[in-house]
Amino acid sequence: MSSLSALAIITLPAAAYAQEAQAQAEEAPAGGLGEIVVTAQKKAESIQSVPISIAAVGSETLAAYNVTTLQALQGSVPNVQIDNFANTPNNAVFTIRGIGVIEPDPYAGNTVSIVVDGVPQFFSMGALLDTYDTNRVEILRGPQGTLFGANTTGGVVNVVTNQPTGEFGGYVRGTYGNWNRFDVNASIEAPLAKDLVSVKVSGIHTQRDGWVTNVWNGEDMGRKNVDAVRGQLYITPNSDLRITLQGEYVAARNGAPIVVNGGLPGEGNYVPEGTFWNGAKLPMYRSPCAVPNQPCKAPDKYFSGNNEVPDQSDMTTKFFIGTINYDNTPLGDITSITGYKNFTLFEYTDQDGTAKTNNATRRRTKGWQFSQELRSAFSAGDSFNAVAGLFYLKTNYTHYQMYHLDFALPGLIQYNQQDQGTESFSAFLQTYTQLTDALKFSAGIRWTHDSIDARSQLDTGLGSEALTSPDWDKFDVTFPGSLDVGGKKSWSNVGWKLGLDYEVGQNQLVYASWARGFKSGGYTGRIGVAADGDTPYNPEKVDTFEVGLKADFLDRRLRTNFAAFYTNYRDMQVAQIYFDPATNVQGNRILNAAKSEIKGFELEVQAIPVEGLTLRGSLAYLDTKYKSFLYFDPVAATFIDLKGFALQNAPKWASTLGANYTHEFAGGSSIMADVSWMYTGQKFYTAVVNTPRSTIQPTYYVDALLTYYGPDKRYSIGLWGKNLFDKRYISTVYDSPGYMGLVGYAPPRQFGVTVGYNF
Repeated sequence: MSSLSALAIITLPAAAYAQEAQAQAEEAPAGGLGEIVVTAQKKAESIQSVPISIAAVGSETLAAYNVTTLQALQGSVPNVQIDNFANTPNNAVFTIRGIGVIEPDPYAGNTVSIVVDGVPQFFSMGALLDTYDTNRVEILRGPQGTLFGANTTGGVVNVVTNQPTGEFGGYVRGTYGNWNRFDVNASIEAPLAKDLVSVKVSGIHTQRDGWVTNVWNGEDMGRKNVDAVRGQLYITPNSDLRITLQGEYVAARNGAPIVVNGGLPGEGNYVPEGTFWNGAKLPMYRSPCAVPNQPCKAPDKYFSGNNEVPDQSDMTTKFFIGTINYDNTPLGDITSITGYKNFTLFEYTDQDGTAKTNNATRRRTKGWQFSQELRSAFSAGDSFNAVAGLFYLKTNYTHYQMYHLDFALPGLIQYNQQDQGTESFSAFLQTYTQLTDALKFSAGIRWTHDSIDARSQLDTGLGSEALTSPDWDKFDVTFPGSLDVGGKKSWSNVGWKLGLDYEVGQNQLVYASWARGFKSGGYTGRIGVAADGDTPYNPEKVDTFEVGLKADFLDRRLRTNFAAFYTNYRDMQVAQIYFDPATNVQGNRILNAAKSEIKGFELEVQAIPVEGLTLRGSLAYLDTKYKSFLYFDPVAATFIDLKGFALQNAPKWASTLGANYTHEFAGGSSIMADVSWMYTGQKFYTAVVNTPRSTIQPTYYVDALLTYYGPDKRYSIGLWGKNLFDKRYISTVYDSPGYMGLVGYAPPRQFGVTVGYNF
């Protein structure tokens, strides 16, 4: 994906989380590096004083690079991968330090939690959030189970939107770019009663054409059209009590998911290059995976095909958050966060990516979640403080998929239905004890009880109705052996975190920690045979040991942050997707890999050699491998010992370099130039066995921008470009031997102009 320089993050200013948080940010000396306030430990503090490997992307960086989804941050933060599943662009695949789940349906859960204004997003569908009026995005690497709960074995992506301040103000910003991109986003806040009630409304409209050509009709594929609005009501009855009510509505009316056919001769979905089907305007394109036993390669021009279904992917989301902060009570500073979200995703997909009538799907998912967190921050004397709380989460989703498999047998259809509900309750305590003026001990514990009630059904047979027909779910012939599996199961867990941090000198901190993370078990929902979903898969656990350094030197003109880690991963959940050509069955299941280990480091450096110029760079190393995993291949019906094999979506090396120059003119105006380079090494994507076709090539990106700000930054105009050298890359591959390779392409060059006005 297009890059964003990782550590423009802290060099560009970001608005504070709240006015009291802003006061805690330490002022930088003249010409030195400033600080950014984060809430990684559920309290506002300087990022340099948090003993966690954390990165934060500020609001001005997000705006300057026109970041409208979290996926635009892919590759910009060391050891963090932000992708989507190959043929479901609405489904987030977050992998931090090699820990992540690559599966499109909700049953697999998350190992990286996405948290928005304190509310965890349970579903991966829609988790590649549309970012607008965003204060910052914090990315916490490593298990965060003590403060953020289960399903954070990899880490947390904490999104903080701009909250009301009680003051009048706002902005409007417009963007026009290639691919007919057009964005408008704006925000306005107005006090209804001074120092008592204020209302704020923010919104965005973003649209563009697709950069993939449909060989069937010659039209573009992958268009985007999203409207979102967020309303916030800020109530401050007194200085200790603050109430924020916010609601959001998002309507995404995008083009259908794009599948690029990476088939080989002899596979079920292979279509020869140069052939015409169903009156196609263009010939079949060359398979990007045409060379056997070699990685796929992106062409200069992107092609796919869709002759079977409408170009439609509609997602509607409604999201409500109620936050109450009540300070200075007898029980400490109380915070209550109530969240409710529901969504509906409906889409068609031509699953063979050609003009031939091979296979296609009609899918709909409806889901909702309710969560409640109640916590207190309190202290005892000057040397002890803590955060304690309770958390409750309840979710449910229903999903259907009608799958036409004409490539296997004309008229063959499979109808899968899923209905799953989960419930989670936890209690947590995180303490901080100042042992000496320089040495601090932290200890946290969390008890969690998770339960699931799941049911999955599969009917197979023959049908003649189109996926768009009112009778789309009608079977002409139903084969015997319909499946109806699932069950109820619950798990309890105790996780913890222990740490020490020591102030070596002013603005210099060393730390060490041991954290245990937990992800609950579940039931497979998209089944092919009864064995896929009749028994639950087990929870997974990780133990991560980390040491780090956060240090400023040369009067804060040089900043060096370093973290090294080792992770012991047990019962790792691995998604397995397979197609058996002998039985025409596509199966899916979650496997528990016995053991794996992960080790690596992250180094991030910033420097100000001369006034106005900030240099930055990062280097990340990741060594992942299974320690013991006897894998059964259901198609070949053989066992494979995967000991020593690398984990999925875990590039060994990644790095970034960047430079930012700002010059202020006498009248108060200024100009800012920024350039960034990003490298991500080779990695394996969706294949349990690391096959050549599942290999994603190394990527190199260059982004740049040039922005002019008027006096007091009242107005701005900027030129920006992503992937300036127009590199063509594969972004995702799902390798299914005998079926085909499902390929996704990374965006080509994007550029445009953005104008903004603040008031």
